[in-house]
Amino acid sequence: MALWDRLKDSASQMQTQLTARKNDLKSGAFRDASMAMCALVAAADGTVDPSERQRVAQLIATNEVLQNFPADDLRRHFEDNLGKLTADFAFGKVSVLQEIAKAKKKPAEARAVIQIGIVIGGADGDFDQDERAVVREACYALDLPPHEFDL
Repeated sequence: MALWDRLKDSASQMQTQLTARKNDLKSGAFRDASMAMCALVAAADGTVDPSERQRVAQLIATNEVLQNFPADDLRRHFEDNLGKLTADFAFGKVSVLQEIAKAKKKPAEARAVIQIGIVIGGADGDFDQDERAVVREACYALDLPPHEFDL
C-alpha cells in the first residue's frame, strides 16, 4: 500500500474513532488542547501558510466532535495559540504544549487530541517529519506512548 493510501486510511480511522467518542469529548480542557494541537501542527515547519489555516477552519466547520463547541471559540483558541508560535516558536511551543497537557487527566480526551493532530497533519496528504515530531512531543506531554499512534 502506498504511503499516501496508508496516510488516508490512518486519518480516516482516527476520525472514525473520534466520532464514536463525540459525547465523551465536551470539556473545556479538550477544546483548548485540541486547538493548541491544531496550531502546533500548522506551525510545525516554522511557517503557517494559508492552506494550513484553511484546513483547520474546515476541521472546525465539519468535524462532528468539534461541533460540541462554538466555532468562534475554537477559532479564537486556535489563533491565540498560533500567535504564540509565530511570535517565538520555541517559547510558544512550551506554552502550547502546556495547553495540550491539560487533557492528560482524561485518557480518552488525551488520545483524541493526538488523533486530531494526526488528522490535521495528514489533511494535505503529507504528514511530514516536522508534523510527526510535534505530535510525538504532544504524546509525551500527555503521557501517551507515541508508538500507539505509529509515531
